[in-house]
Amino acid sequence: MLCFLTFVATFLVTRGITRLIRAGRGPFRNLVTSSGTHIHHSVPGIILLIVGAFIAVATAGLGVWFGIAAVMIGAGVSLVLDEFALILHLQDVYWTNEGRLSVNLVSLTAAYLGLALTGLSPIGVDDVGGGELALRIGAIGLVVLHGLLVLTCVLKGKYRLAVFALPIPGLAFGGAMRLARPGSVWARRRYSQARVAAATKRAERFDDRWSPWIDRWDSLVGGVPYHRPD
Repeated sequence: MLCFLTFVATFLVTRGITRLIRAGRGPFRNLVTSSGTHIHHSVPGIILLIVGAFIAVATAGLGVWFGIAAVMIGAGVSLVLDEFALILHLQDVYWTNEGRLSVNLVSLTAAYLGLALTGLSPIGVDDVGGGELALRIGAIGLVVLHGLLVLTCVLKGKYRLAVFALPIPGLAFGGAMRLARPGSVWARRRYSQARVAAATKRAERFDDRWSPWIDRWDSLVGGVPYHRPD
């Protein structure tokens, strides 16, 4: 709970401060060293994450220190993921369309932490006890099948669906059975030209319907991006 609350609070505060800096309002400014190096907030995030991890290992769940470690890890992960796109591209894409990857990752991580907090198993099967062998084999088979369906969604380029389907059995079935995204590994290796054309039309219809909603959410959470000049 401490890790989840700190994660969400740190992201909201960080995005609030960066929006104020972008707008030139308030007392906040970009942190720049005397040599002119801009220190991104992922740097203190990495430090908090490392220190928190070592404290968690050293205290082994004892007393208040374990709570302090949870707070440090939650804050550190939030700061790092908020600039994940910058780390991935090795350039400042924070306010660009590429930077929205960070918002997506933070949203998904918060969702997973929330699911873990409520006790939902990441793969839908909590524990198979000492029951009959057939029950064990059946449960293992369901887990394997679920993993294959999620992997198929990934290969078909449906990354968001794969992430959301991971803790929810059955959700990946529809994505695995339907046409792949036209630029995915699955489409490039398995589809004919006619099949790719059909997949392209379906992807365009899907994007026309859902992309505006996704863009509104990303802009609400992370701020409106600007387009970099070519």
